[in-house]
Amino acid sequence: MSFLELQGVDVYYGDVPAVRQIHMRIGQKELVSLIGGNGSGKTTTINTISGLLKPHRGEIWFEKERIDLLPAHHIVDRGIIQVPEGRRLFPLMTVLENLKIGAYSMRVNREQRETLGFVFGLLPLLEERKSQTALTLSGGEQQMLAIGRGLMAKPRLLMLDEPSLGLAPMVVKKVFEIVKRINEQGTTILLVEQDVKHSLELAERGYVLENGKIQMEGTGADLLGNSQVKSAYLGI
Repeated sequence: MSFLELQGVDVYYGDVPAVRQIHMRIGQKELVSLIGGNGSGKTTTINTISGLLKPHRGEIWFEKERIDLLPAHHIVDRGIIQVPEGRRLFPLMTVLENLKIGAYSMRVNREQRETLGFVFGLLPLLEERKSQTALTLSGGEQQMLAIGRGLMAKPRLLMLDEPSLGLAPMVVKKVFEIVKRINEQGTTILLVEQDVKHSLELAERGYVLENGKIQMEGTGADLLGNSQVKSAYLGI
């Protein structure tokens, strides 16, 4: 069994199916991309892994333990951390306060100082801005803070939901460089992105989600070269 595995997962909103028969696997230390258009079910999928939504049917396994029956805070305790779309920072709190919130759980709180040093080493801008309120940061800086807050929880699996959304191209490049460095340091990553080109260039493997179903999977390079992906997402 893989590090994380979804087996035939269906999720409904009321009587309406959102995702159907999702089969996914992620190996330890892999960087896997989940791509698809708006409304394809990407955020629903990772919200279900996080325990914010419950499957109508199917199972989710993490390190040989079934987790879809667990409450969300127990899933966080196992090291599955989600950086949500839109960042969802506390705007009137400082950078440092926002980071410390990421280390609230007992699993990581005792190592908060050590983890903070790691985050500042990876994202030195956050140390420079640590006394500023999150509201005063640029969009790119706020995204760095959202990622840093996720890292404060010492993720074993880090799920990033649209980290490039609304950012300038140069900032997007910087965000993806940071994602790559996090993965190279041993953290497993599930990257949910509409920026198909960058995410597949970065990923070892990828899944294409359309209308709530996985339509394709393969290596990042293979999907980038696929004629259907080129036509639907790259305009080629």
